[in-house]
Amino acid sequence: MPQQTASNTLTFEIESQGSTAIVHCHGRLYAGICNKLYSAVHPLIPRHKRIILDLTDLSSVDSMGLGTLVRLYVSAKSGGSCVELVNLGKQVRELLGITNLLSLFGDMCEKGVALKF
Repeated sequence: MPQQTASNTLTFEIESQGSTAIVHCHGRLYAGICNKLYSAVHPLIPRHKRIILDLTDLSSVDSMGLGTLVRLYVSAKSGGSCVELVNLGKQVRELLGITNLLSLFGDMCEKGVALKF
């Protein structure tokens, strides 16, 4: 029996801890499903000072997914919040490095280290 390919879906759970929201992402952040993440995270910005995107179970990101992360960054910054990326996998970390976006997310929050590998 052939092995199944990685799922083309994106799922996540949102955990609220005071002024911090943690979004645990699973699957792939690709074109066609990116708005699902944006639509769930964007409303958290006015209510949370810190939004942590836990990418432990995010297997890959394409250019549209990367654009969604940047869009959330811009929205959070203009809303007085910050977006942190934690537990980046190899593919995601390399993509952020190639596009020089590691420092963007690394400089986003004043307290602590925003990027954790």
